[in-house]
Amino acid sequence: MGSTTSCCVSSSPKLRRNAHSRLESYNTEPELSREDTGCNLQHISDRENVDELNMEYNPSDHPRASTIFLSKSQTDVELSSKNVREKRKSLFINHLTHIDESKHGSTRRKHSSCSTIFLDDNTVSQPNLKFTIKCVSLAIYYHIKNRDTDGGMRQDIFDEKLHPLSKSEVPSDYDKHDPEQKQIYRFVRTLFSAAQLTAECAIVTLVYVERLLTYAEIDIGPENWKRMVLGAILLASKVWDDQAVWNVDYCQILKDITVEDMNELERQFLELLQFNINVPSSVYAKYYFDLRSLSETNNLSFPLEPLSQVKAQRLEAISRLCDDKYKDARRAAKKRSASVDNLVGVRWVPAILS
Repeated sequence: MGSTTSCCVSSSPKLRRNAHSRLESYNTEPELSREDTGCNLQHISDRENVDELNMEYNPSDHPRASTIFLSKSQTDVELSSKNVREKRKSLFINHLTHIDESKHGSTRRKHSSCSTIFLDDNTVSQPNLKFTIKCVSLAIYYHIKNRDTDGGMRQDIFDEKLHPLSKSEVPSDYDKHDPEQKQIYRFVRTLFSAAQLTAECAIVTLVYVERLLTYAEIDIGPENWKRMVLGAILLASKVWDDQAVWNVDYCQILKDITVEDMNELERQFLELLQFNINVPSSVYAKYYFDLRSLSETNNLSFPLEPLSQVKAQRLEAISRLCDDKYKDARRAAKKRSASVDNLVGVRWVPAILS
């Protein structure tokens, strides 16, 4: 301090600029490509908004994309205009006229009135198990029946000839005959009944099946539909249910299958799904309502039951609970929208004029 010499002397910015100017000009090297650096990883910006671009091809991921099974069922159920008119006419007659069941032996359509309310006991949060399995089986049936003729990629893990589910010999023409809807329903119902799975799990199973067909670009046919459905049920039960069914438990249902085969089926199923097992609530609701549309198109109506006193009290309790839940929110909204008439007094503020 105060001395003209110092052990630590830093050059001024001016001297640094002059020193830098005396250096040789720095030649920037050209940027290396990803191939030159040996790094072929996709940049994060390239992976953004990929789902939005492929929205119409991924119905199991986006709520606005139409489901595959509903479009396949619509292409299959192409009635002539005459049949459509006759169907609408019969529905109109059944709605207006009262048919004597003792004479004709046919049931009348049930309609709600002031004294009786008919409910189908099937909601998006609590679907009916039996009819949900029927609708899911019907959706898988349309997938098999209206599959692409060109044929997609084949995965050996789903081939029933290579990985049979029973010790009985698989016929040579096992891939030529499409299964009936009843056969698919019996297979799915057996698994759900034995494993005690819920109806929500059936809807998630259908989501996983369509996600597998989209991601892996494979087709479902008579040679692989059982193992595809089995793998989807296996994942859906583990993702949806709190107390999941173990792989060894399915070996008790399907006596001739081994645990190693179930583990390998689950592993490859997850890899083909790219480990995307998330099912948003909007996608779940879309599949539920599309299954209802499928049931109405195929005259697979849900059972209607009159609203009993117990159900009415239960609905009233649920509505009262929701009313108490949002009561505070309504009060806060009412305070925010108070009228000017409720203002008390006027406060004068002195102004300073300059």
